[in-house]
Amino acid sequence: MVQRIVRSKRTLFERESELAAVDEALDELAGLRTDGAEAADRPRGALLAVAGRAGIGKTTLLAEIRRRATARGCTVLSARGGDQEQRVAFHVARQLLQPQFAGSGESDLRASLGSWYDIVGPALGLCAPTAAAPPDPQGLRDGMDWMLTHLAVLRAPMVLVLDDAHWADPESLRWLAAFAPRAEQLPLLVVVAYRPDELPDHAEPLRGLPGRAGGRPLDLEPLSAAAVARLVRETFGPHADDAFCRECWAVTAGSPFETVELIAKVRDRGLTPTENSAHLLRDLAAAVKGSGLVARLERLGASTVRFAWACAVLGTEIHPVLAAAVAGLGHEEAADAADALRGARILTGGETLEFVHPLIATAVYRAIPPGVRVALHGQAAWCVIDAGLGPAAAARHLLETHPEGDPWVVQQLRAAAEQTLRAGAPDAARSYLARALREPPTAEARAAVLYELGSASLLTEPATTVNHLRAALEEPIADADLRHRIVYRLSQVLAHSDRLAEASDTLAREIRVTDDARVKLRMVSEELMWDAFRADEPDHPSRSRRLTKLADRLKGRDLTERYIIGLRAWDATLRGEPAHIALHHAERALDGGLGWTEPDRGFEVPVLVALAFTYADRPGRTEELFAAGIADYERQGWRGAHLSFAYTLLAYVRYRRGRLAEAEDFVRAGLRLAERVGPGTPAHWYAVGILIEVLLARGRLTEATHVGEDYSFCAPFPAAVVFPDAQTVHGELLLARGLTKAAAEELAAAGRRLEPRGMRNPAWCPWQLHLARAEAHETPERAVATALEALARARQYGTPSAVGQALRTVAEVSSGSARVKYLEESVTHLERSPAAYELACALVALGTELRRTGRPREAAEHLYRGLDAAVQCGADGLVESAREELTAAGLRPRRLHSTETDTLTTRERTAANLAAEGLSEAEIAREMQIDEPMAVRLLSAVCRKMGTEITGLPAALRTT
Repeated sequence: MVQRIVRSKRTLFERESELAAVDEALDELAGLRTDGAEAADRPRGALLAVAGRAGIGKTTLLAEIRRRATARGCTVLSARGGDQEQRVAFHVARQLLQPQFAGSGESDLRASLGSWYDIVGPALGLCAPTAAAPPDPQGLRDGMDWMLTHLAVLRAPMVLVLDDAHWADPESLRWLAAFAPRAEQLPLLVVVAYRPDELPDHAEPLRGLPGRAGGRPLDLEPLSAAAVARLVRETFGPHADDAFCRECWAVTAGSPFETVELIAKVRDRGLTPTENSAHLLRDLAAAVKGSGLVARLERLGASTVRFAWACAVLGTEIHPVLAAAVAGLGHEEAADAADALRGARILTGGETLEFVHPLIATAVYRAIPPGVRVALHGQAAWCVIDAGLGPAAAARHLLETHPEGDPWVVQQLRAAAEQTLRAGAPDAARSYLARALREPPTAEARAAVLYELGSASLLTEPATTVNHLRAALEEPIADADLRHRIVYRLSQVLAHSDRLAEASDTLAREIRVTDDARVKLRMVSEELMWDAFRADEPDHPSRSRRLTKLADRLKGRDLTERYIIGLRAWDATLRGEPAHIALHHAERALDGGLGWTEPDRGFEVPVLVALAFTYADRPGRTEELFAAGIADYERQGWRGAHLSFAYTLLAYVRYRRGRLAEAEDFVRAGLRLAERVGPGTPAHWYAVGILIEVLLARGRLTEATHVGEDYSFCAPFPAAVVFPDAQTVHGELLLARGLTKAAAEELAAAGRRLEPRGMRNPAWCPWQLHLARAEAHETPERAVATALEALARARQYGTPSAVGQALRTVAEVSSGSARVKYLEESVTHLERSPAAYELACALVALGTELRRTGRPREAAEHLYRGLDAAVQCGADGLVESAREELTAAGLRPRRLHSTETDTLTTRERTAANLAAEGLSEAEIAREMQIDEPMAVRLLSAVCRKMGTEITGLPAALRTT
């Protein structure tokens, strides 16, 4: 960017403390101690915030910081906010980052940015937006974080300077305010200057930025009378008398900008710096800003005034040819005007012009008569388009014009909104479309504008989106495809706003009036999908029958048919039909492709199909699908709710596999992403419920309780079906806390909600298993009946993990010798399942029961195996229980692994653990993302170190 010209070869007066802080930060950035010696630790970045009113010297101080940074060999990134550019998305970010890639071709940019190219490139003006769906704002900010971090490391040490941050565009400012605290972990010094009294709402994050290592911002104070006197005598020499210097200070109130301008005017007028001239200073000072500046400008002539107005409308980095076109001046006349404005110290620069100070730019802009100002913005929009700068550059000018029903204005604003939305700035796109709607558009185009406006508001203002889309449907729509897209989008936003019944009703109404068979089938698939998530669906059995008939006759020829087949797989899972039926339909749905980022489609059905494999004891297949889906999300830059769901549900898969530490890591990552999206969203319910489940499995009851309290994880529960079922998890938490009566009531309520809908699969929602445990305290007979009913349902579903878990619960609520029988059968089933945590629980329970019945040797074997499995799962609470039982049996709790397994490498141990779960070499290769020969080599190495054959490896790992 072109930097504003500041005083050269002058001393910065009364800024010693600020410059000392700057020097200290630069020394630390270079890895030096404050005494200049080399530091022992690595270079450390920092954040400096400089606050002060207009004209107080922020720009001059920042110019000195840039000079000192350059002298120390730092890479300097520089940008400035602009009063007229606040509505231009990523204006500041482009100034900072775009010059670092100047002259790079596409291949070089792709090599530099990697997978972020298509995400951050359009936002920074490095490439055109792709035809794919736009990135969500959080994904884009993550990409820009990576980009700046990469540059800071690659071109260290680096100094980033942002002037007039109060005028930065919201998109850039939100990114930079969130990134700035990271500077201390990078070789990066971030310096931000702003006017604290002029911060708009979107700039509020700046107030929280520390000045230096957690301190206050550097507040610049006006110059003292002594400093002003030194400044005057630096120009005029020592003969400038005290009275003259005091008056200079009085009329400028110590403002550095006004003082410098006043001195220049005194010099231009040829005044003698003595007391005799002091009475003239007040009038000269008045000409520096406000009405005095305007009067001075008007004396330069009409053409010059018009050129200055055009420059004020264009903002910063003004191209003289464009300014001349806006002002309606010829080349020579514009050049003369520019010379006159430079001579009057209003403009500076050559090929690119800027105002000498933002105060001058503001005064000139505000002096433009309102009607002329509007006309100039309209002219600027035409000139910007004519210059080939594109609709996005013209849009900020069109926002300042009056509505006149001009189709050209609507066309340009819609084009600008599309470009801006695809670049990742939905807020800016929404402002353009709202203005287009006020133009207004023609009757034929109104529905399309409303649809586009609703789509731009989708992620940030769902309620507003609903209003716009419903209004669009009330307009006469000749384009049937547009009407269908409006219906799909409306049902989607209603569903994501927890208004599933309205989403389903919207589709049902449109189905009745749609003639096109394929469109009707698509709408039926959407209706069936949202009904599948409704907790209040009135007739679930009827929908299941209809879905079954429909899915059975479809061949999966297109995405709509595969979606319906996928919904059939999920419905079979919920209802507890034999698992092989659900798996059959899941594979049918995947045959032909089921992408997670399909345009105008949700991600729900692909996720449901993937999870059907988990409940059917094929979690490896689920994780393959999730890995592909997460990769799709990251390629698209979808790092908000989409990625939160993916990480959260992947955590649930790991939880069901008994990898509790990994599950906790994933769910906490998902929860962090959900918190960035906003509180109370479905992503929150999923993440918090799974986190509570994981913490309970790990034996951390107190922490699970606090999580539930912190996130208000209690009634009212969401209208949408979530998994694990939120009400059931809440009942499980109450049960773990010993509140058996409250737990029984909560779990029975969950059953009353799910039973009429036919959701009877205990593998999906084990409400009956937890209810049986709660009932066992007061009504043991009822508890046994409840557990046996759940066992029958688990046997119908037929997966080893479901049957084994149900058997363990039946044993827990039963009495006498039946307990051992049920537990032995539970262990047998769970050994054939991927549910390592459930197996550990069953082994410890069986060992405990055998010890109590006087069978110590058998008890020891199962307790040691249970301890081994519990440690591998990360189930700390279960580990303690197993050790207590071993102690009670007179046995010494030993470490999990033998000295032989301690010699395994990380990859060998991973392969061994997967083998212990019963996975084949091919499955291990898929799980570890290696080829099968490598998996065999790893297992062979394990066998050599442990002295066993591959066929005996699981037993060798599990035996004592």
